[in-house]
Amino acid sequence: MILKAKERGNAPQLARYLLAMRDNDHVELHDVRGFISDDLVEAFGEADAIARGTRCEKHLFSMSFNPPEGANASIEDFEKAIEQVEAKLGLEGQPRAIVFHEKDGRRHAHAVWSRIDSERMRALNLNHYKIKLRDVSRQLYIDHGWAMPRGLEDGRLRDPLTFTHEEWQQARRAGLDAKELKAVFKTVWETSDSRAAFEQALKERGFWLAKGDRRGFVAVDYRGEVYAVARYSGVKAKDVEAKLGDPQSLRSTDQVKAEIADGMTAKLQEFIKQAERDAARRSLQIDFRKAEIVGRHQEERRQLTEAHERRWQAETRKRAERLPKGFSGIWHRLTGKYAKVRAQNEQEALQALHRDRAEKDALIFKQIEERQAIQRDIRAQREAAQEELLRLREDVAHYMRDHRHDPDHTSTRKREKTREKEGRKRERAPRPQRRRGFEP
Repeated sequence: MILKAKERGNAPQLARYLLAMRDNDHVELHDVRGFISDDLVEAFGEADAIARGTRCEKHLFSMSFNPPEGANASIEDFEKAIEQVEAKLGLEGQPRAIVFHEKDGRRHAHAVWSRIDSERMRALNLNHYKIKLRDVSRQLYIDHGWAMPRGLEDGRLRDPLTFTHEEWQQARRAGLDAKELKAVFKTVWETSDSRAAFEQALKERGFWLAKGDRRGFVAVDYRGEVYAVARYSGVKAKDVEAKLGDPQSLRSTDQVKAEIADGMTAKLQEFIKQAERDAARRSLQIDFRKAEIVGRHQEERRQLTEAHERRWQAETRKRAERLPKGFSGIWHRLTGKYAKVRAQNEQEALQALHRDRAEKDALIFKQIEERQAIQRDIRAQREAAQEELLRLREDVAHYMRDHRHDPDHTSTRKREKTREKEGRKRERAPRPQRRRGFEP
């Protein structure tokens, strides 16, 4: 599993985030331990109140547990992974909550611990927790037989196209995937050996090199979005300056935006708008299918939970009837039979718990498989829309290159305009009147 963790505060805000359904198909509060309340918001409120008695501001340790794509991790698998983390970091016995999230056909878990030792009123020190969690993550991949990511095999092999939330939001506004945008910039950077080559390669992909207000070299697209060259190319700013030179010789972003706006025709703008409308319409259709499936899955889980509750109550009553009461109960305690019946009941209750979990996991795995099928459709639709938008960007660049900067075309167009003006003048000029002669 991929393990991500950080120390943080503001427990009530974290509780609301963990329970939010906005970005998730399913949210389940699985376990709350070590708090007075079983309600997550109230439990985290307790953690906040206790932390006020210390100087610790980041009194929570929040983690996410993400199995690899295509892997079905059971509830027990998640619990064992969480227990391994507790043992590795010394968090055994600390107040803890576990929440399951499902999104886009994948299930992951969030575990949050309070770092405050309530007896000594001091925070636990989690030294080098990232290194320790990396070791736990590697072991989980080995134990489950999952293909280990290259980044876990060797830290130098981590994905160079990782992106921040800000970059993802910017790419989302432009209708593109942030990872794909970084791949475009990285390819242009690696295949260009000079500023001219870099600038030309960017233009062919619908980006214009410009001088940024704060970032030095930037690229501007037809929407006016500005991209820092160093960040999106995955290189240092000093390396950009070494290859591209002084950015002061470039035009400003406002000048480049004005040029792009002048060069785009109404027809080309309509093509782009139509492509965006088509993509939005296809997205709405898939969103409707997604909402229908998610609603049906939630109902199936609700029915299974109610069936488990009814069966658990019936089995609990049956087990309780086995225990003798009154004088018979006293006699059975003296002979040891009571302890045997009690041990049998506990064993059957544990088996029933594992049975219910197995049934729940089976239903969830089935639903995830169905959800992944529609997610593949969503991914294919997004890729098609992004490919079309990228082609339109290239068309914009080609149009400006061929029609704005081509001197032959410009002179031809000027001659055409001159002839049109002269023709209109001749049409408006008054015609000479013919004089009538007189017979002598």
